[in-house]
Amino acid sequence: MTLTRRNLLRMSATLGLGALLPGAIRASTSGPQLLTARVSDVQLAPPDYPKTQIWGYDGKMPGTLIRVKQGDRVERRFVNDLPQASSVHWHGLRINNAMDGVAGLTQDAVQPGETFDYDFTAQDAGTYWYHAHNRSMEQVARGLYGALIVEEPEPVDVDREELLILDDWLLNPETAQLDTEFETPHDRSHAGRRGNYIATNGSSGTELPVKVSERLRLRLINAANARIFELDLSGFDGWVMAYDGMPLDEPEKVEGSFLLAPGQRMDLFVDVTAVAGEVAHLVRIDDDEGFSQAAFPVAPAENSARMRETPNPLPPNPNMSVPGVQTARRFELNMEGGAMGRLQSASLNGKEMSFRELVAANQFWSFNGVVGMTDTPLAQLSSGETARVSISNDTVFPHAMHLHGMHFREILDDGELGPLRDTLLVFGGETREIAFVAGEPGKWIFHCHMLAHTSSGMATWVNVT
Repeated sequence: MTLTRRNLLRMSATLGLGALLPGAIRASTSGPQLLTARVSDVQLAPPDYPKTQIWGYDGKMPGTLIRVKQGDRVERRFVNDLPQASSVHWHGLRINNAMDGVAGLTQDAVQPGETFDYDFTAQDAGTYWYHAHNRSMEQVARGLYGALIVEEPEPVDVDREELLILDDWLLNPETAQLDTEFETPHDRSHAGRRGNYIATNGSSGTELPVKVSERLRLRLINAANARIFELDLSGFDGWVMAYDGMPLDEPEKVEGSFLLAPGQRMDLFVDVTAVAGEVAHLVRIDDDEGFSQAAFPVAPAENSARMRETPNPLPPNPNMSVPGVQTARRFELNMEGGAMGRLQSASLNGKEMSFRELVAANQFWSFNGVVGMTDTPLAQLSSGETARVSISNDTVFPHAMHLHGMHFREILDDGELGPLRDTLLVFGGETREIAFVAGEPGKWIFHCHMLAHTSSGMATWVNVT
């Protein structure tokens, strides 16, 4: 994308990066530390607006940053000080099923005033996050999320890193308070709940100064309910180093814009190519126009670093291969429904219902003719078994399909395997196929991370024994 001077000026004046990150909490060595979900007032909108009431972990936006080393034990005592039951899902981490945090599947929802102890080992280095997994569409939209960073055993070759959590908020433009209509049929049947206020790290006015030729690691997380971010770089040379926490065999040069769907993460290494006195940007593209999602003013002339060569790959995580794809058992997942879809009928709670009846129940989507979770899993697998799932999107909307507890590789048209991921963006009319190795035993949910779609039908599960 060619950025005009008008767009660059617009970038300098519009939304920038979020506020300073909250202090990191390292892995516990003396019992679980507290992670408290509570109601809080934060300055989400610009300072001339009142504070916004959110639900935040430790009352923060984003929630407390948890930073550990690969192989560390993570212990957190979740304290629910909310008016609603909740749970915590550790998104992208390959952990014990009992710790996955899916209310109604892996644990009971934690009632107001009660606690639950999460205890697991962070076996994979990378960029992850945690968020509420009970009434997720509402609770994540209210602010219940934070980042979990698992550091590599040895430092990587960057000058520094920045964590950028992207989100959009649906705010009343007069009061800056959240729109609390979380069950609207339009959001549930269309693209999902999309906000009118776009922020990074819960704020909109922060700039991060950089130096000429400095190399940064940008950890990107899309925490939005439904928004797909189209992003680009201006004033940087960049390489994709990892998707969804999993390192690539070789860095991918950033050439043009790229997408980040809800639930997805991306690790970039970027070198500052803008000259002293200019501003580099992480660019957000909306309707073919560029806006600054994050601004990086370049320090005035000083001794600049020497430009580095193409970065070396990040060290691989354990068990990243997906063997036996050709002989793997195959399963089908067909998505139907939504506005302008062709769903005629589907089963809800064991009863076959017309689409009109489903609409009356505020349910709009089906997997394989069934709305919502069933007693029967999509796939019954043994731990260590390789499986293939063909995903057909017979709707007009995109869906970000997230598999808990495991990562998968897409089977490309030429038969090769794509990068390891845990969330795949499937556009309307597409059929995509993934392969994965069944991991820890347990019940693992597989759902759309457009969270309104999950709450209105788009969820199934995989059982591993």
